[in-house]
Amino acid sequence: MDKHTLMENLARELSKKDDFNGAWLYAEKGEIVSKGVLGFRDPENTLPITEDTIFQLASISKTFTSAAVVLLMRQGLLSPEDEITKFFPEIPYPGVTVRHLLTHTSGIPDYFDDADWFIKIWKEEKRVPGNDEILRFLRETKAKPYFAPGEGLHYSNTGYNLLALLVERLSGVPYEAFLQKNIFEPAGMSSTRCCHIRRDGVPFENYAQATVYDGGKCVADIDSAEEGDVVAFDGLNGDDYVYTNLFDMLRWDRALREGKVLTPEEQQLMYTPGKLNNGEDAVYDEDDGLGYGFGWAVGRDEELGLVVSHSGGMPGVATWFERFIDADRILVILSCRDYRDVRAYLGYWDGMEAVARDQEPKPVVSIEDLAIKDPDKSEWESFCGKYEHPEDADFLVDEVFLKDGELWAKAIDDDGDEMTFRLYPIGENEFGRKGGLARIVFGEGSLTVNDITCKKL
Repeated sequence: MDKHTLMENLARELSKKDDFNGAWLYAEKGEIVSKGVLGFRDPENTLPITEDTIFQLASISKTFTSAAVVLLMRQGLLSPEDEITKFFPEIPYPGVTVRHLLTHTSGIPDYFDDADWFIKIWKEEKRVPGNDEILRFLRETKAKPYFAPGEGLHYSNTGYNLLALLVERLSGVPYEAFLQKNIFEPAGMSSTRCCHIRRDGVPFENYAQATVYDGGKCVADIDSAEEGDVVAFDGLNGDDYVYTNLFDMLRWDRALREGKVLTPEEQQLMYTPGKLNNGEDAVYDEDDGLGYGFGWAVGRDEELGLVVSHSGGMPGVATWFERFIDADRILVILSCRDYRDVRAYLGYWDGMEAVARDQEPKPVVSIEDLAIKDPDKSEWESFCGKYEHPEDADFLVDEVFLKDGELWAKAIDDDGDEMTFRLYPIGENEFGRKGGLARIVFGEGSLTVNDITCKKL
């Protein structure tokens, strides 16, 4: 199996179908098997991505936060069972421990649920809130917890903001400086920084600008009418805002494997999935059977053994870091532009995963590949109109209409945001879209999305 050629072909197929702008690296036992780059690191398509281009990691940054917390444990400055009110008595979430925060079992709400709090400060006070203001955020919003501590697992960025603040409080140095001295430098990660480029400017010459689609055009995330509010979160720490390149991610893997930052025993603690109060495993991803340890999703492969991973996503950013602990392999994917066709992107992702597991990848398929080339449009006009809004639906098709001879829809997502998209015919009265995997099926005076039927008004 020529893994390099297979991975390169997957990336090129995605680039043809969905404008992939990014880089990948796959290594076995520390030796690079496949690496490559495609596309541009700026919205104008003038600056090609190179192998040393710096990308925002987004939530992969949590692997560094959890490592920092474990280093504090080594120093005896805290215990996983310490309640966080011991350090932050002002927050209204009693019974939450450090372990709960690390494993997303705290129940503390994610700040993205109340993002307007940060956006208001940015727009009205003309400043970006710092990470220390996460305490003020929790006090003022008094958001209801998802559940009592240890009763469930719900991914919460806020928990990792608190952990970063805890690192600062107990170490006596800024979080960014702690990572630099105690993790990046010992690991030899000379191109890696925790920084705030939207707030403070870009410290890298070869930075990949996070790019989104706004009205069909590529623009920087900060210039997008819809996504420009990312600036409001750029003072936070712990959940995001580590920037690096492919080679430093390989160095991070080798530093962990060689015990340069954390001992094998400390890493085993991090790779142990969290438990619920009833003794059952806290499930992070039911489809893949993953648990969540200290900053890592944790699973097992029948052939390759223990596998730990983390994804990252922000407007214009999609990243992946996967480490095969027993088999000594890693897969890194870094990209700096939003994908438009979900099927194509997931097909690429699944293909890369397959190759890393010694399997033949399936072809990358887009919605346009699936679409009927010469559909019967005689009934399409009857599909047009407004549709009801069932209370239990997290994705609502509000209206269907014809535009330039094609069927389009206006929908509302679970955040209340409106979106307009073309419907592609993929079966009898059945349609799909680029931006998601939902199938929309029209019936007599109704449509069905994700098993929820909505009547035409």
